[in-house]
Amino acid sequence: MNNIPNISFDSSDNTKDFELLNLTELFARIPSIIDHNPTLPHRISFFALLIVTEGTGSHQIDLKDYPLKEGTVLKISKGQIHAFQKKQNYKGFLILFTEKFLVNYFSKSSIKIISHLYNYHLSTPIFNDKIGNDLFLNQLILETQSKNTYAQKNIIASLLNLYLLRLERKSNTDKTQRSNSKYYPLFLAFKDLVEEKYTATRNVKDYANMLFISTKHLNQVVKEFTLNTAKIFIDDFVILEIKRAMASSNKSLKEIGFAIGFDEVTNFTKFFKKHTGTTPKQFKSEL
Repeated sequence: MNNIPNISFDSSDNTKDFELLNLTELFARIPSIIDHNPTLPHRISFFALLIVTEGTGSHQIDLKDYPLKEGTVLKISKGQIHAFQKKQNYKGFLILFTEKFLVNYFSKSSIKIISHLYNYHLSTPIFNDKIGNDLFLNQLILETQSKNTYAQKNIIASLLNLYLLRLERKSNTDKTQRSNSKYYPLFLAFKDLVEEKYTATRNVKDYANMLFISTKHLNQVVKEFTLNTAKIFIDDFVILEIKRAMASSNKSLKEIGFAIGFDEVTNFTKFFKKHTGTTPKQFKSEL
């Protein structure tokens, strides 16, 4: 398996932090892209929206295939691994924007509500809204093609912000209500700690101690937002990172296991098989 580099934002003129790409044009350029193969899993350091306007197909996010059809939108977050199918039979647009663009032009309240931006593992990345997509794309294309560029980034950001907020409302009203819980900041703190410390510990008690709460309280908080225990949340995140590592590098299983926090290959293998039903070697051979 070839090593696949992390892909940073690279707009057509190297000056933007937002870009709207026509998929037909992008697919035509794939053979000439030299730093990576878009049809193989690769990790992105920016945010992306894939909107399908015609045809059918599939797209892979974090090693899971999602079906595409007219009206589909796929939300891909910074840090996720994705890949286009090898033979594309659909048309549409790919919207790219950086974290800098997000921070500079989105309100803090919007960032908190739009779950996929930083809490993508809590919600599905796929949604269908042909009418909403068409309205958004028509306005966005009109603005990006405007010769009058005064306040253009602000207008583009406002259109994108409004689209994502409406998509969030349509896709998961219940989750939006839960985000108003007084425990939401505590849950986000736990999530951030897991993403930062998962290679050092998978012990629920350790995270509870870092948050200065009991393990019982931590489990209650995590269940409110994920319907699972804190341990399941931690282990699911570790499994996802293991899969990402196997898909995006040519490191040996021993090296991957050690980097994730396992001192012994046997423990790494047992953990992976317990949670996936297959061994790391089998999983890697099927990539």
